[in-house]
Amino acid sequence: MISIRKFVLAVVLTTVLTGCQTVGGWFNRGDSEDGPAALVDFSPSIQTERVWSANVGRGLGRSQPSLRPVYDRQEIWVADYRGRVTVVSAETGRQLQRFDLDMPLSAGPALDGERAYFGTFSGQLVVVDRNSGDVLWRAQLSSEVLANPVVQDGVVVVRCIDGRVFGLDRQTGARIWVYDRSVPLLTLRGTSDPLGRAGQIFIGYDDGMVTALRAADGSVIWEQRVSVPEGRTELDRLADIDGPMAIVGAELYVVTYRGQMASLSLDAGRILWVKDVASHQGLSLQRTQLAAADREDAVWVVDRRNGVTIWRDDRLARREITRPVFMGQHLVTVDQSGFMHWFDLDSGEFAARTRIGRNAPAGAPLVVGNTLYVLDVDGGLTAWRTRG
Repeated sequence: MISIRKFVLAVVLTTVLTGCQTVGGWFNRGDSEDGPAALVDFSPSIQTERVWSANVGRGLGRSQPSLRPVYDRQEIWVADYRGRVTVVSAETGRQLQRFDLDMPLSAGPALDGERAYFGTFSGQLVVVDRNSGDVLWRAQLSSEVLANPVVQDGVVVVRCIDGRVFGLDRQTGARIWVYDRSVPLLTLRGTSDPLGRAGQIFIGYDDGMVTALRAADGSVIWEQRVSVPEGRTELDRLADIDGPMAIVGAELYVVTYRGQMASLSLDAGRILWVKDVASHQGLSLQRTQLAAADREDAVWVVDRRNGVTIWRDDRLARREITRPVFMGQHLVTVDQSGFMHWFDLDSGEFAARTRIGRNAPAGAPLVVGNTLYVLDVDGGLTAWRTRG
């Protein structure tokens, strides 16, 4: 996970047709000058074990890409910032495949059938045969790609950091449509992935707006503002939707940096409930519960049906934790120092603590069945389970 409080990363001026500024690595966690909260003592209620570890490349580098592990067909796929793609067995960590794309990657992989999709800093979408590693086609887009694409009804939908969304033919990469929406002058570095459902695409924008598009032609179905950018300065007006959204039934769930967690109706975008929670990392979902980490690193568990808080815990304040993820009866997050924290889902109490290593996590853990996978910023991938 990219450090949120390091001023040295300050402001990055995007150079590919955007004209906007993105900020990464500072002020996201509030203005407190206090250091990370001290780790508290507790009596563990579960035991955790490292199942395996593997080296899967050079990690993220310093360019802040959005590269994350992906599971499919008993395999874990990981890409590094230099373009190396590694595939390992989800059960054993044994390397099954490796190929080099020889280009700096900014997003991916996204898997669809026999194809793997990757985004680049130069604004390309690169599509690879997952068996051979051969490039099938590539499409030049308008700016850097930090979101994983989604495929709906034969259309590959890709979002760029300048606000444009492209619909491309899955077979050839030919452009079918483009949806253009301006972004604020200043935004957090990152974009939420497009979310597909039944021929529709849902996009969370940097100004707190959610837009529903028709996958076939890019036409707008509805738009709904979740957060209103307000304040005297550009910093005050940050309202980004940067992390995962979630869909259950006829409802879409979203959280903004500005401070609103909300449930929207899928058919018209009508707001069903709103709760004051501020996060740029998005949501995790399990059954009737939503989980998020806010800007001060408090962990929230919320009833998705009505927005009522089930529990909230602030004992990891300012430890720069990942988006918490559900794993059975537990909630798991990893902090910047490499400590992995397990919460009992019913009580909100700590259940276990272990350390993935001395490196920071590259992002939220990936949960598949009874196994949790964590990628660190230097390309170390570990698998974990509970026992006893």
